[in-house]
Amino acid sequence: MQDQIFQLQYAMDTFYFLVCGALVMWMAAGFAMLEAGLVRSKNTTEILTKNVALFAIACIMYFVCGYSIMYGGTWFLTGIQDVDTAATLADFAAREGGFEGGSIYSTASDFFFQVVFVATAMSIVSGAVAERMKLWSFLVFAVVMTGFIYPMEGSWTWGGNAVFGMYSLGDIGFSDFAGSGIVHLAGAAAALAGVLVLGARKGKYGPNGEVRAIPGANLPLATLGTFILWLGWFGFNGGSVLKLGDIASANSVAMVFLNTNAAAAGGAVAALLLGRILFGKADLTMLLNGALAGLVAITAEPSTPSALGATLIGAVGGLIVVVSILTLDKLKIDDPVGAISVHGVVGIWGLLAVPLTNDGASFFGQIAGALTIFVWVFFASLIVWLIIKAIMGVRVSEEEEYEGVDLSECGMEAYPEFNKS
Repeated sequence: MQDQIFQLQYAMDTFYFLVCGALVMWMAAGFAMLEAGLVRSKNTTEILTKNVALFAIACIMYFVCGYSIMYGGTWFLTGIQDVDTAATLADFAAREGGFEGGSIYSTASDFFFQVVFVATAMSIVSGAVAERMKLWSFLVFAVVMTGFIYPMEGSWTWGGNAVFGMYSLGDIGFSDFAGSGIVHLAGAAAALAGVLVLGARKGKYGPNGEVRAIPGANLPLATLGTFILWLGWFGFNGGSVLKLGDIASANSVAMVFLNTNAAAAGGAVAALLLGRILFGKADLTMLLNGALAGLVAITAEPSTPSALGATLIGAVGGLIVVVSILTLDKLKIDDPVGAISVHGVVGIWGLLAVPLTNDGASFFGQIAGALTIFVWVFFASLIVWLIIKAIMGVRVSEEEEYEGVDLSECGMEAYPEFNKS
């Protein structure tokens, strides 16, 4: 009977891990749809190509070296083996409080859950550099980002290693439950470096510095993408509990789901209201980014706030993202989808909000962690972008940008019938 209970808990925890990983994988579709809706129609095929290709690259590179860098070990060299039931049960019985991984199969499920996070970080970069970056330059960067840059900062945070052997973030009070900093700020830092090297789209800023709006081609698609991301985020945050097969874990999962949803709602409403005040109308793009900002804000700690607290944390994120998008435009930092603001600026807010409800975190630790992540990812990415620029270039020609990168980079259009007479 005891063995059956152990096996049931192991199966439930592993199955939950895998289902949450599948939900996070579904976020790749959300990013693809969101970005495809917010770029011009002549750049749709290329942005979709980038999102599918970067996901595949992330899976391969994290398997080859990323997971090993982040957590140590070379388990993948021997392949995935069948579970040794007797050894698993013995390990379970020896651990006070139940099973916490350790078998080869458990490592495989952990790898699957982790690899979709890597792809999420890289997807953030995709939208920020849209409409003017060379496809193959982007994919080369994806190899380095997913195979080295992200795993290195992940080893200092979730991996528990000291930063270049100097200090441990965990020892100074850094906490990031599901990745406001580790995933989202990291992706935004890499995106910012790319945008600075790349420059703004042609026609985005006038000769006197005025900002010219470049509307997206398909707002229904962008809205669908936002809802897909909203759904996938339940796996992103919920799966980070790492267990389901006991009462405490089940209650924690339920609270994480509740708070994730509440924060998204708070961010959406706050951004909608601020947009109405600033622009006199309901701005759909700000509403969408507000919902995503709420999700990013609560990701650092979705388990300890009350539902009201989560709503307020998300609402602050929604206000921040509107101000940030407008500010970056004034600074002539051209981000077509608002990724740097949503994932970077609000990611920092998410980290800073953790000590408000979690006594185990400190503001000093959160600031140190945010700086460590940003400085490493930004400067490492900047170096890689500059190397790629020197070797193969990063930006398409002015003529190719005018005609759309779909034709120059992919040789096909997403909506070819629109050009037919």
